Amino acid sequence: MSKPDYALYLVTDASCVAADSLLAAVAKALAGGVTMLQLREKELASRAFYEEALAMKQLAHQYHVPLIINDRLDIALACDADGLHVGQQDLPVAAARRLLGPDKLIGASVQTVAEAIQAQHDGADYLGVGAMFATATKPDALPVSRETLQGICEAVSVPLVLIGGLNEQTLPAFKGEPVEGVAVVSAILANPDPKHAAQKLRQQVKAVLGV
Repeated sequence: MSKPDYALYLVTDASCVAADSLLAAVAKALAGGVTMLQLREKELASRAFYEEALAMKQLAHQYHVPLIINDRLDIALACDADGLHVGQQDLPVAAARRLLGPDKLIGASVQTVAEAIQAQHDGADYLGVGAMFATATKPDALPVSRETLQGICEAVSVPLVLIGGLNEQTLPAFKGEPVEGVAVVSAILANPDPKHAAQKLRQQVKAVLGV
């Protein structure tokens, strides 16, 4: 896998898919220009999650896109995913790095400068910063202020990906911010045409963030 491109980072949520199956919607989104794919399944049993991860990895790799598993280190190891993404309540980054080894991507969700510094120190390859806006997919996520975002940008050197309520309407507010991309869920998957939604967002990310 070549150097990761974080520009348009799709996080899955089967509950918000507008049409088709999740796999079919993701296939269309990848065809539209998604550059990173994170499989997030909070409800599936381990066997079903593992089988879905294998199918998603095969699909993502057809587009040379890395597959990241959310939270579940066992699934990431079992399907030989390209990486793992952890939150503040999940397995610590340092422990995940020890078990995954040096060659896999590890991302961490952060909301404060201190969390960002710690995650980078512990071996995270990139950070998901947010929620930038209120979002239905994570109703308990507290918004991150612009001041905190700027503080994180100054404090760490790893790539930053914005997440939380990002879509065509909200993305322009971040013009000029030194971040590597945006992570979206419903902005693509809740659209009846995920391919077209991904194409439009990819163009917008390039225009707004220059990536």
